[in-house]
Amino acid sequence: MTWKPSPRAEADHLHLPLDPMQGYLLSRLDGTLDVPMLAALMNLEERHVAGMLDQLVHLGAVVPENAPAMETERVAPGVTPAPREGPPAPREMLPAPVCDGSIEGDDRLESDDSIEEDTPQTPAKVASYRQLFEQHLHPRPLDQRVAQAQVAVEPDLSAWCFDPTAEVIRALLENPRTACLHARLVASHHRTTAGLEAVCGRTAFTNDAGVRRALLQNPLLPAGIFRRLWSNKRLLEQFLVATSHDFPDQTRAMARDLLRATFNQRAGEERAELILSTEGRCLASLVGCTIDSHATAILCRRTYTSTLLIQNIARWSAAPPQLIAHLRRQDLVKRNPSLRQMLERHPNAT
Repeated sequence: MTWKPSPRAEADHLHLPLDPMQGYLLSRLDGTLDVPMLAALMNLEERHVAGMLDQLVHLGAVVPENAPAMETERVAPGVTPAPREGPPAPREMLPAPVCDGSIEGDDRLESDDSIEEDTPQTPAKVASYRQLFEQHLHPRPLDQRVAQAQVAVEPDLSAWCFDPTAEVIRALLENPRTACLHARLVASHHRTTAGLEAVCGRTAFTNDAGVRRALLQNPLLPAGIFRRLWSNKRLLEQFLVATSHDFPDQTRAMARDLLRATFNQRAGEERAELILSTEGRCLASLVGCTIDSHATAILCRRTYTSTLLIQNIARWSAAPPQLIAHLRRQDLVKRNPSLRQMLERHPNAT
């Protein structure tokens, strides 16, 4: 039977370190769609979707494929079931998480044994670290805070992540015990450009999905940092950030501007992929942008069965004449007078 993944009900999905693609995939899981259907929905290869699902299972966001069902033993009337013997099964040991990307020289990070790298901090823990900083650490002089942040251990190490000064954050990043978990706290709660620049200056941190997501959720994320981290991302990832309600309005606005700036610079395959995978929803943000002959040829080779996709293309003033003509020949358009009328009124209709 084909696996039909479903989200784990008890998981706190909002606090998991998910990138936009993983978040979009998780939002589509309802236990009724199998991997091939999810791949078709996202316009990705099945192996890519399967890889993302494996990551979501590892994070505890998705029920594993072969999760055992609860079985009820049948006992004869009047017979007391024998107690189970033997020790409880050992807990499965997960491999220690590693920050993405190559870490060499001074960028090597050492994790403190008391921190679970792949487990996001709960709101209660975050609140306790903030309270520790505000009540016991913040009143100290700046030079003392800088010196102590460089050598701190838990729980002070996590508490120093809430210091509002860039000098302390830079000192914290020099601490050999500082790991991706601490970088996520800084990316979420720090409010100075210099402090966030210090975090983004470490490749090990910027390659971590949790750090990137925390930066996107920071309402004071500078436009320069955003463009540097996301200008090389695929157009679909930029679009997902621009439309996600998990991020502040300022971040979504920066993503829309970046999407418009990079759309005409990308290859035809990627531009066509964005239009098809979003069913044309992206075109509302791409007024004034165009597609080249290669992207047009890709779009004209398809058979269209989505009314929404045809409507969105028909509303896009930059749709090429060849694409409009191709859509008018589709069976769906021939059977739908309103679609046919929309395409006939398009400025590039011939």
